[in-house]
Amino acid sequence: MAATRRLAAILAVDVSGYSRLMGMDEEGTHDRLRVHHSQLAGPKINEHHGRIVKTTGDGMLVEFVSVDGRRPLRCRNPRAMIDRDSEMAEDRRIRFRVGINLGDIIADGDDIFGDGVNIAARLEALAQPGGICISRVVRDQIRDKLPYAFQDRGEQAVKNIARPVRVYAMSADAVAALPRVATAAQPVSAPRGIAARIAGMVGGGIAGWRARPTAKPSSSSPVASTSDVGEQLTASTAPRLSIVVLPFANLSNDTDQEYFADGITEDLTTDLSRISGSFVIARNTAFTYKGKAVDAKQIGRELGVRYVLEGSVRRSGSQVRVNAQLVDAETGAHLWAERFDRESADLLQMQDDITRRIASELRAELIEAEIERGIRDRPNNPDAIDFTMQARALLNKPSSPEHNVQVRRLCEHALAIDPKNVEALVGLAVSYVTDVYDLHVTDDYEWTRRAKDAASRALAIDPRNARAFLVKSRIFAYSNALDYRGQIDEAIGAAETAIALDPNLAGAYGWLARLYAKAGQPERTATLVQQAMRLSPRDPGTGNWLYQIGSSQLQMGQYDEAIATLRRSLVANPDLAISRVNLSAAYLGSGRESEARNVLADIRKVAVTRMPDRLEEQIQIMRAQLALLRRGLWPYTVNGRYTRLMAEALRAFQRNENLTESGILDEATAARLSVTVGDGE
Repeated sequence: MAATRRLAAILAVDVSGYSRLMGMDEEGTHDRLRVHHSQLAGPKINEHHGRIVKTTGDGMLVEFVSVDGRRPLRCRNPRAMIDRDSEMAEDRRIRFRVGINLGDIIADGDDIFGDGVNIAARLEALAQPGGICISRVVRDQIRDKLPYAFQDRGEQAVKNIARPVRVYAMSADAVAALPRVATAAQPVSAPRGIAARIAGMVGGGIAGWRARPTAKPSSSSPVASTSDVGEQLTASTAPRLSIVVLPFANLSNDTDQEYFADGITEDLTTDLSRISGSFVIARNTAFTYKGKAVDAKQIGRELGVRYVLEGSVRRSGSQVRVNAQLVDAETGAHLWAERFDRESADLLQMQDDITRRIASELRAELIEAEIERGIRDRPNNPDAIDFTMQARALLNKPSSPEHNVQVRRLCEHALAIDPKNVEALVGLAVSYVTDVYDLHVTDDYEWTRRAKDAASRALAIDPRNARAFLVKSRIFAYSNALDYRGQIDEAIGAAETAIALDPNLAGAYGWLARLYAKAGQPERTATLVQQAMRLSPRDPGTGNWLYQIGSSQLQMGQYDEAIATLRRSLVANPDLAISRVNLSAAYLGSGRESEARNVLADIRKVAVTRMPDRLEEQIQIMRAQLALLRRGLWPYTVNGRYTRLMAEALRAFQRNENLTESGILDEATAARLSVTVGDGE
């Protein structure tokens, strides 16, 4: 029989101190394990359609062919085993360690393999004697649905698994604190479902390793047995941001183009899995639907996902058209659709371009869809992820002081519920550093310190979070205790790490463009910004990206080009103060002083940042900053603010010119910079 793939809930269990127990009382230990099995574990496995895959002297691997991660925990209270062994001496009690995972597995005959199985085994090894460890995907499904308090133990590096595993644990003490329950001698009814199937075993119901396996799953379904269909997860209870990428259809007459359609499907599966918090069905499972007429709602039920991405590829001569649609698996409604037309001179480059663009656009679409679902499902009781999603949606809009205040409020609500919510910590850091970047605050140091604290906490929990590295890069760029120009090399390194972790993170390319300009390479800015805009042509950060090009043009003395670019930036985001002050600087550089004064006068009416009392003084400082910018000594927005950074830049110039290092724009320094205050055009 050929090996097949399917999703399953996997429970791995062993007896803690088994060799010691057998050494103390071999026959007694064996007999007690056999009784535990016959009265509790075996019946529960059979009752809930589980299958014992394999046993060892002290362990067992159990499969439940379903995608409902609640099932391993819902049927009976995990306290059951403790109650059964309560009269034994402490050193003779049987204590199980349990690991539960939900994932993609390979079924070959009666055995199962793959990371889904391996992770369950690693989770079991991390559990305390008498305790339980579950993976993040299981925790996401049971949270708010089952009364079990699991503690977040963060990312754990485990043997033979490439990426760290997020672990949630229930300690032995927490299991012992649960209410007592009836055992086999006092039967109680139990809800159905896979969580139902395994909970009766957790904490002690697994024993007597010779249970008769139940019926194997039907081979007619790519995922579940026909007897299990009624218990499958519905789209409304599936994990958030859960999606399957169905094989894109090849509509070309040339069957040789099949590889191109399959390549797009595979790349999209990989790219979407990089979205923080996403649950993406593996490629091999998705491809079991290839060439079949399928219904999105049925797929949602079978795979336990909320969204289905489908599409087609058509090639005619050198032209390639790709259509993609995002479907709500609960309602069947189309949430998003896009068409991409490309020349096929370089198929691999085009494939990469299209898949990254789709992944980038879907990031925002999925978050908006999740917000609407959260409002519908939990209108009066939002959870931490609901608050985080709302904050991310605001960060996906053009920045403003009001948006940043709302982002902080939402992230703080999320962190009050879940202090280790990585996305909330990242959102908090972004809101602080954006206020610094956009000149919205007067205390740059304090806001940067808060951003650094939030980003550090996020990376301590998730060391591979691309968005956390991106905000860390921005913090490095403003960390000027050692060098007033910031820690540019470290900032570039963090931005490049963010791109390596998530090549579809459009904002990382735009920010890296700014960093290269600050590092004295403004000619590299436009190419990187163009890459960002190819990934996300309708991005809310477009105004910022255009500002970055305009700032680089200022640095290169291309004032007329900078005026045109910065005007486009303000069309994209009229509230972008940095673009407005740089526009006034571009007018100054091009000799159009009256226009510069008009722009500055408008800024001074609404600015909350530190501005000189007199407009004339601000214009003089801006002229000095422009001159320093051309010399690579002023790597910031030309804003006309006299700050410690401005004083440091002046000292650097004075040192180069053998002038007194006063840090003040004195007459000698102004003359050497060719700075004067004009009387108008």
